[in-house]
Amino acid sequence: MADVARLAGVSHQTVSRVVNGHPNVREETVLRVRRAIDELGYHRNSTARALVTRRTNVLGVIAFDTTLFGPAQTLSGIERAAREAGYFLSMVSLDDVSPDGIVAAAEYLIQQSVEGCVAIAPQRSLVDALAALPGPHPLVAVEGGEGSGLPVVCVDQVQGAHDAVRHLLELGHATVHHIEGDPLWLESEARVVGWRRALEEAGVPVPEPLPGDWSPRSGYELGRSLVARRAEGERVTAIFVGNDQMAIGVLRALHEAGLRVPGDVSVVGFDDVPEAEYLTPSLTTVFQDFAQVGKESLALLLGEIGTERNGSSGSSGTARRVVPARLRVRGSSGPPPP
Repeated sequence: MADVARLAGVSHQTVSRVVNGHPNVREETVLRVRRAIDELGYHRNSTARALVTRRTNVLGVIAFDTTLFGPAQTLSGIERAAREAGYFLSMVSLDDVSPDGIVAAAEYLIQQSVEGCVAIAPQRSLVDALAALPGPHPLVAVEGGEGSGLPVVCVDQVQGAHDAVRHLLELGHATVHHIEGDPLWLESEARVVGWRRALEEAGVPVPEPLPGDWSPRSGYELGRSLVARRAEGERVTAIFVGNDQMAIGVLRALHEAGLRVPGDVSVVGFDDVPEAEYLTPSLTTVFQDFAQVGKESLALLLGEIGTERNGSSGSSGTARRVVPARLRVRGSSGPPPP
């Protein structure tokens, strides 16, 4: 910065004002300083700046299994919201959700001088490990369930599943079978709650849910098992599937068995992946607004950072922001066969 000041013929303080966008600098001086910056190839030292301002404009993200659509889109939403707010992200992707793995990830991010962290926390064990982290540091859990003591942002999984099942019941189906996601995931647990609640409210039978693992293969295999049960006389006319990837597997199993969708069996998924609208038939599914999840997560985290920076002891550990889910009705759901 001193070199830039010498070349531009101004003070060190004037260069600092130009670099930081201070309005009280003459346009002629700004142009002279910027020419000097370009000529010298000057870049601000972010480490030195952080030492002065105690701000790095970097946020940490702890994520798990971002190969799946939900976590990947959640991460994308957080990154977009952070960029719009002038922040960068430093991310740790976990294979190990043990307490030691969580502590190691948190320590790494703290060493990177992040101002706060967002954790995409789809499993109870991950949430419990995050809640047990030592020392105060701003942290928000995405899909972190209830009762963790952490600030949480989540999609209303229960409401989304409830709406999907109620849609099928209103079409005239006597009950709705359910292929759930990985039972260790909080989202899977919540979707089971919404499915069961809708059936119980309607006073119809509640079949035993079939546990999957989020993959198309598990949907295909469990779809075949429902086809076999149908062949043995069980009335299977509607299936609510825990995510769209598994629903794609179910559609193939039904097709191979010669069953029409929705003429013989209706299928509803969850997530609204981009391919859902272009399947044959197009897939009725539940849309999750991951962009809004990202915005809410960032807003809540920045509030936590502000609380810590202002020296307030009142952390909003019980703060909870819920993003509504929306049912998108397409071609894969219809009335049951006579």
